[in-house]
Amino acid sequence: MENLKERLINKSIEAFTLAIETYNKPTISYRVEGFSFFICNAWELMLKAKLIKDNKPIYYKNSDRTLSLNSTLKLVYTDKYQPLRINLEKIIDLRNISTHLVTEDYESIYAPFFQANIINFAEQMQRFHSIDITNHISQSFLTLSVNMDILNNTEIRGKYSKELAEKLITQRNDLSSLEKSYQNNNLFIPIQNNVLITKDKNKADFNVNVSKDSDNNARIIKELQDPSKKYQLSFHGVINAVNKQLAAKSIEFNYRNTKGKCTFTSHTLSLINKFYNVKSEEKYCYIFGGIQRYSQQLVEFIIAEIRKDPDLIDNIKKANKKR
Repeated sequence: MENLKERLINKSIEAFTLAIETYNKPTISYRVEGFSFFICNAWELMLKAKLIKDNKPIYYKNSDRTLSLNSTLKLVYTDKYQPLRINLEKIIDLRNISTHLVTEDYESIYAPFFQANIINFAEQMQRFHSIDITNHISQSFLTLSVNMDILNNTEIRGKYSKELAEKLITQRNDLSSLEKSYQNNNLFIPIQNNVLITKDKNKADFNVNVSKDSDNNARIIKELQDPSKKYQLSFHGVINAVNKQLAAKSIEFNYRNTKGKCTFTSHTLSLINKFYNVKSEEKYCYIFGGIQRYSQQLVEFIIAEIRKDPDLIDNIKKANKKR
């Protein structure tokens, strides 16, 4: 007899893989729409498998029609204010309009929500079905390749028809409002590429030469930035974001807390902050009137360091003793 739950899970993993492959393939211009179709399908199949596991029906009452993704979502995640649920609802809305009114400029609006959704899916697949998604797709592919060429409202109105321009601007404002209200990695993960020119080699990620004879001209542009847009994480927000990625990407982390669990804690973050002097690094930390806020860049830095050295915390402790 066919095991329906296992079949749904297998198809869910395949849909998830197709979503990422579609988005990250550079030759596909239909990637925003394609991603939304496949990722919604992946969630629907995975959540229906969860209902079957819990001995709950996946069909509408007195019907041979299975529940929609929206209905399934509400049964599994009952809190309508839960950031994970809001994230998926916004992507469902995008999928529903993807037959029209979707352009390449939607990518810059939805990319942070897509990135959070991928991590959420991996985490929930582990939680509900004890399946490590990185056994099916490399953890490096769980980070999207994003085109972040962002247009302002004037450019949008000049590029598109009035109807489409206003639709795009309204959606961007709506998602921007959500980001300010929740500031949670379950809802969105900021994606930023920052290029800074410095004469200090110790602060540089790569080296360049400046030559007046170069064929590639460049200008240094100084522009005032709103720090609240970059530094959106609190101290505990960083801890939650790191733990979320460690779990979703199955990254080995050997430090055990006082309860014997391998988890990232306030103690480990404090050690990293002090050891790497995070508070003095502008790309990682900013102080607003005495309150420290952190960037997503710090989360990615910590994840990269743990991936390179699962014993990072113990090694930091050893290094501190030698100082």
